[in-house]
Amino acid sequence: MRKLMKFLHTLGAIGLVGAVACFLVMTGHAPAPSAIAQYAPLSIATGAVATWIFMPSLGLTLIAGLLAMALNRAFHNAGWAWAKLATGVLVFEWGFVSVVGPLQQEAEQSARAFAGEIDPATLAGELGTRRATLWVFLAIAMANIVLGVWRPRLTRLPD
Repeated sequence: MRKLMKFLHTLGAIGLVGAVACFLVMTGHAPAPSAIAQYAPLSIATGAVATWIFMPSLGLTLIAGLLAMALNRAFHNAGWAWAKLATGVLVFEWGFVSVVGPLQQEAEQSARAFAGEIDPATLAGELGTRRATLWVFLAIAMANIVLGVWRPRLTRLPD
C-alpha cells in the first residue's frame, strides 16, 4: 500500500508540475484580451487544462501524500515530512484560489465575449497577469519535490 501511495503521489506531482509548465507556456503567448479571436481559444484551453489536468493532479497529490504519511510510521516523526505537509497545504489552497479559479473564470468570460454576449473590454486579462503567480506556485511545488526526494534531516519530533 505504501508503494502505491508513493506512486500515486509522484504521478500527481508530475501532472501538477506539467500543468503549471503548460500554463506558463500558454500565458507567454497570450494576446491582449481585445484580440478576442486569438485570446478566447487560448483562454478556453487554459481553463480546460486547469479543470482536467491541474485540479485532479492537485487532489491526487494531496490525498496520496496524506495517506502515505498516515501509512508510514517513519514519516510521523520526520521533520521533512511535516514541512512537506505544510507546504503541500499551501500549494493546495493557493492552487484553487490563485490559479484554478481565476483561469476558469477567465475562460468562461472569454467564451462569452467571443460569442458576443459581453464586451471583450470587460475581460480581466488574467492570462498575462498570472505569470508571476505561476512561477511562485511552481517554486513551492518544486521545493515540495526536493523535500520528498532529498529528505533533509530537519528536527525530529519527539515520540
